[in-house]
Amino acid sequence: MIKMVMCLRRHPDMTREQFQDYWLNQHGPFFQKNADGMRSKKYVQAHTVDSPLNEGLRSSRGMLPEYDGVAEVWFESEQDLMEAMSSPEGQRLGAALLEDEGNFIDHANSSAFIVREHEL
Repeated sequence: MIKMVMCLRRHPDMTREQFQDYWLNQHGPFFQKNADGMRSKKYVQAHTVDSPLNEGLRSSRGMLPEYDGVAEVWFESEQDLMEAMSSPEGQRLGAALLEDEGNFIDHANSSAFIVREHEL
């Protein structure tokens, strides 16, 4: 299996709480409803917690500020994902999901990429 990982930052006019609420209660159900059409096998939202631990982790390593959350979407294979995204239904759903993401994600300051897990 492969996984799409999206490291997300919220719109600058939203609080983290507003961002995470929309993501969980609006976008999440919308994605779930359309998961079969996108051929996704699993979808997980990891919401960043407001904790002083974050500042310690970041400053001790000289890292950038944390993301507001991380989305993970699993697919059977890269080929399966490409076929889903190139089908008429996949293109329609992809466009609808992208449009909805525009309601809460700052795409210019977020990141998305495909990974393969190696469990140790």
